[in-house]
Amino acid sequence: MTANSTAYKTRPAPAPAPRRRSASPARRPGWTPWLYLLPALVLLGGLLVYPIYQLGLISFLEYTQAQVSGGEPATFQGFGNYTALFGDGQFWQVLLATVVFAAACVLATLLVGCALAVLLTRIRAVPRLALMLAALGAWATPAITGSTVWVFLFDADFGPVNRILGLGDHSWTYGRYSAFTLVLLEVLWCSFPFVMVTVYAGIRAIPAEVLEAAALDGASQWRIWRSVTAPMLRPILTVVTIQSVIWDFKVFTQIYVMTNGGGIAGQNLVLNVYAYQKAFASSQYSLGSAIGVVMLLILLAVTLVYLRLVRRQGEEL
Repeated sequence: MTANSTAYKTRPAPAPAPRRRSASPARRPGWTPWLYLLPALVLLGGLLVYPIYQLGLISFLEYTQAQVSGGEPATFQGFGNYTALFGDGQFWQVLLATVVFAAACVLATLLVGCALAVLLTRIRAVPRLALMLAALGAWATPAITGSTVWVFLFDADFGPVNRILGLGDHSWTYGRYSAFTLVLLEVLWCSFPFVMVTVYAGIRAIPAEVLEAAALDGASQWRIWRSVTAPMLRPILTVVTIQSVIWDFKVFTQIYVMTNGGGIAGQNLVLNVYAYQKAFASSQYSLGSAIGVVMLLILLAVTLVYLRLVRRQGEEL
């Protein structure tokens, strides 16, 4: 065989390239997340669903001390308890007081929490750490302990506040509005740390270049907050507002402890304390349950609004 013939030998054909599989669509998680959540859902179902069922059932029955002791059978009343409740003028007064009081608490909490959050961004590390620790200490204090301490501070005979202000034996819990103001201050004291820490974290997440650009343009601190910081913190402010509404609407411990069960002649009643008095002080368990159902529906509506807002913000992100 000559050299020319060897040069023209046919080379083996290259192997065909493997075909690429078409990208399959992302698999849906299916039931897997629900299987992981199943133990928690079972626990929450036992702790929440059954009590809510019992609450709703009792609200449709005639259930007083006679039925509790077994002397008389429980009879079905339909919407009779709700009719009696909505026909009671005191219920509407208490509902109005609850809404106004909760709105005042939420507004004060947001103002103080946001102001202190801005302050945290402008002070040095040591004062910032001291303020954070003091706020978290107030947040971690149990409501009954904080309420008792505040009652002592504003006590007419031994409280240091009256001595410092020179008010003599002025009773803060005697008047309706002064008692509500005192409770509002205690609720504010134990609620603002959540808003402060959350908003502070949101402010720290804002790019510094944006705030510096606004300052270089000559904007004041208030204008920077109103036009730059607050719009960027709108999702966080929405969350803390809705949560504060839920918390402050169902205040019980502070009112009950600081006004001795609702104040003189019930002048400081809110819905939670009103339901407690109807159910346990007057043994009208069905009326107390009806008040609880009304509160549940109101808070459920607020919660649904909260979930809708969170979902909308998640879609935007």
